[in-house]
Amino acid sequence: MTQDTIARRVAVRSSRVSRYERMVEIRLLEEAVLDLFARGLVFGTTHTAQGQEGVAVAVAAATQPSDVVACTYRGHGMALALGMTRESVLGEILGRQAGCIRGMGGSMHLSDPSVGLLPTFAIVGAGIPVAVGAALTAHVLGQQQVAVAVFGDGASNIGAFHEGLNLAAIWRLPVIFVCENNLYGEYSRIDRTTSAQDVADRAAAYGIPGQIADGQDPDALLSVLSAAVDRAHAGDGPTLVEAKTYRFAGHSRSDKALYRPAGELDAWLERDPVVLFGRRLIEDGELGPDDVTRIRSEQQRLVEASLETVLASPAPTTDMMMAGAPFSAESPGR
Repeated sequence: MTQDTIARRVAVRSSRVSRYERMVEIRLLEEAVLDLFARGLVFGTTHTAQGQEGVAVAVAAATQPSDVVACTYRGHGMALALGMTRESVLGEILGRQAGCIRGMGGSMHLSDPSVGLLPTFAIVGAGIPVAVGAALTAHVLGQQQVAVAVFGDGASNIGAFHEGLNLAAIWRLPVIFVCENNLYGEYSRIDRTTSAQDVADRAAAYGIPGQIADGQDPDALLSVLSAAVDRAHAGDGPTLVEAKTYRFAGHSRSDKALYRPAGELDAWLERDPVVLFGRRLIEDGELGPDDVTRIRSEQQRLVEASLETVLASPAPTTDMMMAGAPFSAESPGR
């Protein structure tokens, strides 16, 4: 872990203002990714998460750098929240050597063990059993480590979800299951695919706590996640946390989200977590009215500077692809 990532990780855990700054950074970087995709600089597709920034910073604030997180292909924000630098994230998305795995993974496969981010998964729900395995490892070795599985509401309908929760409950493993319920599994609304109104209700089948939290309120979600982490450390087993949230963009860059009911997006935009958290910090006296504008301008400058650095970075070579593990001491992502 570099000094930069250490500072970023410590800041997001210790300060609400720092969490707000990170949320703004995530939003601006995601907007930059949309522009880069439109310019043909992102290979394949990419999945952004504007509207879900509160979940990312709450997970990062609730966990220690020694804990591990497995999340989805919509993981740019989670990577930044956990402490990865803008250059390492943008570099990977753009397939440059500045990326966290030197440009060989791409948008859907971010990873940095030094901040606890396990490789993000393109397969829906694939991170659930991996997080359970990480928690089992910590349990067997007697390590004070918690594993977090972050997944979407659609993943709650696959076998790995049920197998993962069942094993974690039986063995009382230190794992937190965090469902980012943004109402849509790809293009399908949750009420058309899922019988339970709340994913958290499914926890009862495994005899573990199921908690619902407002994903647009990082303070509220952090409180729930912190209690779940404490429970796991105490040896009391897993918790399923359902964060009610919303993605403002479509599923991927080719998706205009025309399947959404009229007015739904507008209603959720009124609950933009970045805007709401900024207002709360002003009300609480932690920011002045001009600070919100200043923070956005500064984060915009930093994102643009990072992008300039990344665009000057070369693409990985074929020899690098065949050389093995990219997490060497010389790797820019470390």
